[in-house]
Amino acid sequence: MALSGVRVLELAGLAPAPLCGMILADFGAQVVRVDRLSQSAAATAHGDVQARGKRSLALDLKQPQGAAVLRRLCGGADVLIEPFRHGVMERLGLGPEVLLQENPRLIYARLTGFGQTGKYAKSAGHDINYLALSGVLSKLGRKNENPFPPVNLLADFAGGGVMCALGIVIALFERAKSGKGQVIDASMVEGVAYLSSFLWKSQNLGLWSQPRGENLLDSGAPFYETYRTSDGKFMAVGAIEPKFYNQLIKGLGLNLDELPAQMSFSNWPEMKKKFASIFAQKTQAEWCSIFDSTDACVTPVLSFEDAASHQHNKERSSFIKNDPGQISPRPAPVLSRTPAVPSSKRDPFVGEHTEEILLEYGFTKAEIAKLHSDKTIEINDLKASL
Repeated sequence: MALSGVRVLELAGLAPAPLCGMILADFGAQVVRVDRLSQSAAATAHGDVQARGKRSLALDLKQPQGAAVLRRLCGGADVLIEPFRHGVMERLGLGPEVLLQENPRLIYARLTGFGQTGKYAKSAGHDINYLALSGVLSKLGRKNENPFPPVNLLADFAGGGVMCALGIVIALFERAKSGKGQVIDASMVEGVAYLSSFLWKSQNLGLWSQPRGENLLDSGAPFYETYRTSDGKFMAVGAIEPKFYNQLIKGLGLNLDELPAQMSFSNWPEMKKKFASIFAQKTQAEWCSIFDSTDACVTPVLSFEDAASHQHNKERSSFIKNDPGQISPRPAPVLSRTPAVPSSKRDPFVGEHTEEILLEYGFTKAEIAKLHSDKTIEINDLKASL
């Protein structure tokens, strides 16, 4: 796989960092999730559901010897993913100045909401806060309604986990030339702002000249909208270009010559009502039979279950099932020569691989035994207990 041989240490955290680590693991990196000891309440408060392909090492970083273990691990690692709040790693003696001095090739990825500097650098926050500060949230929502965040996908995962993974791969590529690692300051505010570059750069095109929810791409247009079907499901319409719009109108059984011009903004509300009343007359399956063979840009809004079983997705094997029977999306994009080969094993338990990881990184069995007796590490060897 593309990242085969890359050693990654992922300090256990909330959703964005685990996604970053999972992406790297899916494409071949050897990812070790450094967990808190399982006796800690914080260790079990949020289960990592994005642990595919990772191994777990349980380590108490609050103990000086625990911090020393991580320092030693970083000496043999390529990447460290660090999701803690501002200053935590420095207080543990594990800041980038220390770790990069000991391993100049280390890529030290710091994934936070607000970044390492600035007024809010030390503040707590979540996806909705980062989305708000980026300016993007002001664009999301329907007419005459409050701004509406699309669950926690944009800032946490797109602007956070994915952008951080991109930064890591870029830094790895650069290191191949320079031989040097570097620090990545991955701010979710800036990540989602960067993701929205089109919105920023298209402001003078007239696409966003109307209030929120009244523009071409934000639910203002009748031909870029979702509509309820007679069976309580929905169809998604994205017929922007005239040639696609013409096919939409034909599929709806309407006559284009009897309708207002497609871009007649003042008629959009009335056209929405007309489209809604027509879509409500047939089931989702019936609309699919009408539009599937056309370029009207009309598709069914699928549930997770329906998406996994849809013919198109099945033909591409877009969703995969692991050994415990759980279904999830396969890694993307698909590389022709070195595609991702996601693990089908169950996710690791906290501390399941502690001993084998430490041995791989050069610790002796005597050292491991001492760390275990001092409760610096936790070893949950399931094989030994069977």
